Amino acid sequence: MLFQAAGLALLSALSPTALLVAAVYLGSARPTLTSLFYLAGAVIMSAVMGVVVLVALRSADLNHPDQHAPRYGLRLGLGLVLLAAALLIAARKPRQPDPANPRQGIVSRMVADPAPLSAFAVGLLVFAPGVTFIAALQVIATASADTELTTLAVLVVVVINVLLVWLPITLHLVAPKVTERRLMDFNGWLRAHGSAVLVGVFVAVGGIMVFDGIYGLLTG
Repeated sequence: MLFQAAGLALLSALSPTALLVAAVYLGSARPTLTSLFYLAGAVIMSAVMGVVVLVALRSADLNHPDQHAPRYGLRLGLGLVLLAAALLIAARKPRQPDPANPRQGIVSRMVADPAPLSAFAVGLLVFAPGVTFIAALQVIATASADTELTTLAVLVVVVINVLLVWLPITLHLVAPKVTERRLMDFNGWLRAHGSAVLVGVFVAVGGIMVFDGIYGLLTG
């Protein structure tokens, strides 16, 4: 259970947006302070939503043996949602920016003026739970595990989910100039290939969930 949840959390952590925001904050006037507030928002959102999703799924008694079919049906449904999202992203044509009428989302506007409090709010927004994060939590919620193991698994999922925030911060503390340069290079690559990365993550997680769901239903 723990390894499966951790693997799904790792795929959930591969967020181009999360890393792009981290790169901007680490290149700001107060990189450490601003990035730590961003990390705080990310951790709080991940932890709170992790507990909420866990309690919601556990309240449905999906961890009980007699709920075998609903448990694997949920996994199959999550997998199909992820595969459908991957198809939509892959089929969507990128919109060409209009220099005369630039449009920015709320996160882009907040990131454009880096400050600790706004960085905290951005952490909350960027790390609102997605389907891949919920998929990792449902593995924990539907397992017959004791309280200690369940708590450990949720903590592991939360830490991994914010990997692309605390890892750049740690590297920046060790080697700030090198980290800033590498992040700028990777930032450019992500801007060009972000959609492909998302499609790959959704296909990988969706495929795992669909296979697991079908296998569980057939062998139940």
